[in-house]
Amino acid sequence: MGKVTATYLVHDKKGNLDKKAEGIALGLTVGSWTDLPLLEQEQLRKHKGVVESVVELERDDEADRFLGNQRTRGLLKISYPSANFSNDIPAILTTVFGKLSLDGEIKLIDLEFDKQLESSFPGPKYGISGIREILGVHNRPLVMSIFKGVLGKDLSFFKQQLYEQSLGGVDLVKDDEILFDNPLTPFEDRIKAAKEVLQQAEDRTGEKTLYAVNLTGRTSDLRDKARRAADLGANALLFNVLSYGPDVLQELAEDKEIPLPIMAHPALSGAIGSSSLYGIGYSVLLGKLLRYAGADLVLFPSPYGSVALDRDETLNIAEALTTENIALKKSFPVPSAGIHPGLTPVLFNDFGLDSVINAGGGIHGHPDGAAGGARAFRQAVDAAVIGEDLENYAEKHPELQKALELWGGVPVT
Repeated sequence: MGKVTATYLVHDKKGNLDKKAEGIALGLTVGSWTDLPLLEQEQLRKHKGVVESVVELERDDEADRFLGNQRTRGLLKISYPSANFSNDIPAILTTVFGKLSLDGEIKLIDLEFDKQLESSFPGPKYGISGIREILGVHNRPLVMSIFKGVLGKDLSFFKQQLYEQSLGGVDLVKDDEILFDNPLTPFEDRIKAAKEVLQQAEDRTGEKTLYAVNLTGRTSDLRDKARRAADLGANALLFNVLSYGPDVLQELAEDKEIPLPIMAHPALSGAIGSSSLYGIGYSVLLGKLLRYAGADLVLFPSPYGSVALDRDETLNIAEALTTENIALKKSFPVPSAGIHPGLTPVLFNDFGLDSVINAGGGIHGHPDGAAGGARAFRQAVDAAVIGEDLENYAEKHPELQKALELWGGVPVT
């Protein structure tokens, strides 16, 4: 019988972690146990949650001050038999954290699917290896850029931005997540224009660029809209996954008529994962769940930009997206927000070869425009891969030199 195992961080006011764990295991499954007749216990045994481990942690004075009194802090690991739920993410999340999330002082920090349960999920359609194959890029991190300031602008502005970014050498360009269907740059027109512009750029550079169009609208329309995008020649999708739910992502990833890489955006994740006391940990929310559901690339705030996450949090997300312990294709980690070329060495040090360096202002704000900004990032990536100091490399690469003069460099520590 399969199972899913959840790990919780708790701050228990009663100071009895074993009792807390047993209460969760029973409360989220059979409800009670010791007062049941033996026959009923045997009938329900296959449905009972099991406490796998209880580990008490050191006190957290900051948390105690916030909560108003001293708490016993610990990690509780509890497994739930798959006989209790259907093999879908909504059922699993409801089982392991549905009503428990209302506790307010407990955080779901890990989920482990056993191999039987894991095999029921699609994982990424392309993943890291498939996207590299499409682009023909195998020996460096990828570079991605973002449209900026396109709200209220027409299709000619869109085409010009896309052309400049692609000409500069970015591997992927994504819509802004707040660019929805609108009269000035309609969804289908963006796809048609992008197909034309990207072919022109490829003819000049010999390099392919993927454009992730923002898939939005009512949930009931998304499948047909994504299929239409594929028919029109789209080569990637951007999806605000937490606005719709991971199960919607899974529906799109499993559809054979949507043969496109899907890029998951982290919008709304801060409302769910930012607290250290409650919610869902980012490595689950933006890592494991999105990999299981089928995201080929996952954006998340880097430790260094304008909307920074704790470095350990980001490394845990990347680990969840790429670990060999999950027998599904790997998803590309995409650390984002406030990235400029001078940060490339530390990003490469943290996230390695199989990552995507994503920039908005760090490309568009370059003195030579978006094309110059893209070239500066490509140069910074090349320097990082061969282990050369950025300042030295910039002496023969003017776009990188201008970027470093504007934003500076960040040494690896």
